[in-house]
Amino acid sequence: MAAVLEQARSAEVPVGGAFLFNDVGSVRITTPELFTEEQRLYLKTALQFSTEQVLPQAEKIEAKDNALLRDLLRRAGELGLLMIDIPEAYGGLGLDKTTSLLIAEAMSLQGSWSVSFGAHTGIGTLPIVWFGNDAQKQKYLPRLATGELVAAYALTEQGSGSDALGAKTKAVLSPDGKEWILNGSKLYITNAAFADVFVVFAKVDGDKFTGFIVERGTPGFSVGPEEHKMGIRGSSTCPLYFEDARIPRENLLGEVGKGHKIAFNILNYGRLKLGAGVLGGMKLQLRNALLFAQERKQFQTAIVSFPLTREKLARMTTLIHAVESMTYRTSGLVDAVLAGADKTAADYSARLIAAIEEYAIESSIMKVYGSEALGYVADDAVQIHGGAGYIEEYPVERAYRDARINRIFEGTNEINRMLIAGMLLKRTMKGTLPLFEVAQAVDEDVAAGRLPKARVQDELAAEEQAAENLKRLAIYTLKVAAETFGAELEQRQEVLATVADIVMDAYALDSMVTRTRQAAVDGKLDAVRVAMTRQYATEANVQSYARARRALCATVKGDALKEHLAKVARLELFTPYDPVELRETILQAVEKASGYPLSAV
Repeated sequence: MAAVLEQARSAEVPVGGAFLFNDVGSVRITTPELFTEEQRLYLKTALQFSTEQVLPQAEKIEAKDNALLRDLLRRAGELGLLMIDIPEAYGGLGLDKTTSLLIAEAMSLQGSWSVSFGAHTGIGTLPIVWFGNDAQKQKYLPRLATGELVAAYALTEQGSGSDALGAKTKAVLSPDGKEWILNGSKLYITNAAFADVFVVFAKVDGDKFTGFIVERGTPGFSVGPEEHKMGIRGSSTCPLYFEDARIPRENLLGEVGKGHKIAFNILNYGRLKLGAGVLGGMKLQLRNALLFAQERKQFQTAIVSFPLTREKLARMTTLIHAVESMTYRTSGLVDAVLAGADKTAADYSARLIAAIEEYAIESSIMKVYGSEALGYVADDAVQIHGGAGYIEEYPVERAYRDARINRIFEGTNEINRMLIAGMLLKRTMKGTLPLFEVAQAVDEDVAAGRLPKARVQDELAAEEQAAENLKRLAIYTLKVAAETFGAELEQRQEVLATVADIVMDAYALDSMVTRTRQAAVDGKLDAVRVAMTRQYATEANVQSYARARRALCATVKGDALKEHLAKVARLELFTPYDPVELRETILQAVEKASGYPLSAV
């Protein structure tokens, strides 16, 4: 594929989505093994904070102790954990995005706290960092950096969630031109009960979608009662009401009619951070499930000895490895694009936003894959706990409920699946990605019996070949759908979602193969990493080919369908493996580490 891909590469760093066209391992990726000492220190500090100050307070947090949450934010601010993304000029640290994601990972050990922390440091603060003018930054950021002020983000309304631009809240300029007058309401606003600063979206004159900074205590602005939720019960979630709320004219955020730029760019970064924001919880649930399985006995035997329990623990570990490999690969791409940029330059925020937007495909992958992987891990953890998994005394009961919201946050997983496939096509039309050229080459190669061969002949040669085949499978299936449906393809959600799932498996397997090879010592691959990668590859092959057949069956009929099915069948790769050997290789490492075996600290 490499010869076709020159147009898909930037001068120094692959463009967003290029992983689907570039050879496995052709570009060095960022992995936890490459974290700097400074990054590891921030991770260690944040993990210590979560372990010593948050987890012991889990029951109080669950009981909606908003004063405690606010105090925890202040304490986190004292350690510098709230200021990672805030520029130094405004009281922050202005660190790289990988460090920011490491903090998000560490904060995710307790669901309600993770949501409160993320709403403050991410969607609440970043709109001001990226789009605020100097006066707004000077006024708010130094106090947001320390936790003196708490931030919230108000986008969702009763009739507009995924369709953010369908908002009904209105803003008009007062007759004297000194104030904006807001009318409307917002729904499901995190941190609402105790936030001081709200980023609110409304339509100026009823049609220009615009952002505003609204302070608590503003005349005409009120916060409704707490919602009582299935999960993340301890986080504050309230509606907001605006009844002729009068906002100073200077609290306009960005430009009139440009609110979509704020909302969508914040969501892109939020999706990437959510990938990291599930990792801490996944690792904690693995450790807790392992410890429970070691202590719990049935038939005079610890249940950790039972093969089906061990299979679950091995699957949990493999999913963590997949999410971790993709997450830090993606943050590393953003950091690489920004490497050497002057953070004090006037255009730095614009460059940062552009870098994050560049990897919007990867960010949506992290959002969907990470949230669903967390769900699988929490579900397996409950199953290992058995009846105890349903009892509030055990943290896994709360973790199971808390995990569910992640598939709705930052744009539903359904929306993000549409975005993954849709952005691949959009960038193809712009000439950034060579999807149709590569699809044609795949068609010709398959017809001629030319299948990809591994570039590196080692223990992961079959897995490398499997990753390349998955890429071709996604490219070919999307090309057939695009040629069949044309502009109507965006309405064929069942096809786009299926292609997105194949793309996600390809990104995961590519990342795992590349990471494992990069971590080799004196040319020798680590057996545990190989086992996790192989286990993932065997499952990804089965599910991705089933998805491709489903997508093709929903796209074409008759003889054309038979022809397409025959072609993709030639890409299907099965390499015999010993599932017991893979499981035990992984589990022995998990047992030795008393949890996830590839700790970065």
